[in-house]
Amino acid sequence: YYAHDKLDDFISTINSHLQPLFMQIRKGMSEDDGRAHYALVNLAETEITKMASDYTENELELFRKTMDLIILSENGFASSTDILNLADQLKTKKMKKKEAEQMLKVFVEDKWLSERNGEYTLHTRCIIEMEQYILSNYQDAARKCNICHSLAIQSQVCESCGIGMHLPCVRKYFRAQAEPRCPQCNDFWSCDIP
Repeated sequence: YYAHDKLDDFISTINSHLQPLFMQIRKGMSEDDGRAHYALVNLAETEITKMASDYTENELELFRKTMDLIILSENGFASSTDILNLADQLKTKKMKKKEAEQMLKVFVEDKWLSERNGEYTLHTRCIIEMEQYILSNYQDAARKCNICHSLAIQSQVCESCGIGMHLPCVRKYFRAQAEPRCPQCNDFWSCDIP
């Protein structure tokens, strides 16, 4: 039985039935507009699930290196130029820039990446499905949003204490405040409110 106001309970019930299959429905937030998204995530990390990928080894390497650029950037974006320059640095098998450009289109179509004006970031699907991987493999760079406690790729960071917040969370949190102050240290929030 489903009631709209009990969505979390409904998903919890479905997840209890999905647990033996090592799958789970997870909720995530679009970093662009703050809307909620749901994804069915495979939790099993066996050799078979790793091999069940739609991508070749060098395509996966290109994606991992693209993720490095995005996560280690200050704003959560990587330029197409920087990504295409990775194509001839791949260890598995070098890729022509034209092939890399085509792969970027595929990653966008498959909702692993989002593109805006030649800049790429992780798509909501990617963030939901790979949150644990990102948090464990990028411990120094990855941070959770101080407001919603989800992984924040595109975020603003407090200059005083270093906490981060998604741009939609920043917008909501500071909406009613005349003088924006950090929710953690109470110092003045020096970033522009989107």
